[in-house]
Amino acid sequence: MSRILVTGAAGFIGSSLADKLLCCGHEVIGIDNFDNYYSSKLKQENLKKALIDPNYSFYNASIENIDELDKIFSDNKIDKIVHLAAKVGVRASIENPLSYIQTNIIGTANILEMMKKHNIKHMSIASSSSVYGNNSANQFSENLNIGKPISLYAATKAADEQLCYTYHHLYNLNIYILRFFTVYGPRQRPDLAINKFTDNIIHNKPIDMYGDGKTLRDYTYIDDIVNGIIASLSYNKTGYEIFNLGGGNPITLKEMITTIETATGKKAKINQLPMQQGDVDKTISDISKAERSLGYKPKTPFKEGIKKFVAWKNKQYE
Repeated sequence: MSRILVTGAAGFIGSSLADKLLCCGHEVIGIDNFDNYYSSKLKQENLKKALIDPNYSFYNASIENIDELDKIFSDNKIDKIVHLAAKVGVRASIENPLSYIQTNIIGTANILEMMKKHNIKHMSIASSSSVYGNNSANQFSENLNIGKPISLYAATKAADEQLCYTYHHLYNLNIYILRFFTVYGPRQRPDLAINKFTDNIIHNKPIDMYGDGKTLRDYTYIDDIVNGIIASLSYNKTGYEIFNLGGGNPITLKEMITTIETATGKKAKINQLPMQQGDVDKTISDISKAERSLGYKPKTPFKEGIKKFVAWKNKQYE
């Protein structure tokens, strides 16, 4: 079994991954700085299960602080890294670009420096479907040009991919880029549409629908994403690869709302607004490469995933 460092370990994906890795018998070292983008109380809740496991160590630390990182890497024998820590949110990145550059680019460079210094050869890192921008392709495959990101967040993720390739090339590090497509499920960030819409529909509050409801998103259930990340930790056929991890079945915004209405048994009150700056029209993943190389196969249909999510939300309210 491996000792795996997970950055962003208190977040939605990081905490879900850590729980699964611990179940599989791995040792996990978690890092998170409880960024104030959303409530740290929710992140503390995410950590509860892992913190009682003797194979889990947690550090309240920032990836921007290279001295803190160096101490953590020196104090722990780390075999592999899953780098998920980042400032998130397309709209917030347009309002506060420098903080996104600092965390997402400088922070990632710090992790890469630690890999080099402490001789860690394997990292899986979260990228995003947002790097594809407003692409006209019918499906987004990994070989498409990502030179035109339309938000600061997307630009920082594209820059991380470039940095990772350079470190792989110069220092012979094995690095696997995972482009996530709209992840949802229990513990999802409260600012994301599915979470906000579910809350508001259950409590008979109006929801803000940006655009005409025809925008497409390739939603991916959390368990499928976690399985994809774990599969990437065993991959070693090449030194650098990019993989799409998506649901493989895009859903319109209107369909998403209807599915939540069905799962909650309530009708949405819709406040229609113009499209927001930085939002893309569609995300459609081509997951054939991840299927071939990682054995990645999403198993949770959208309707089933929403049912599970609504059941989890109802438990939270209790």
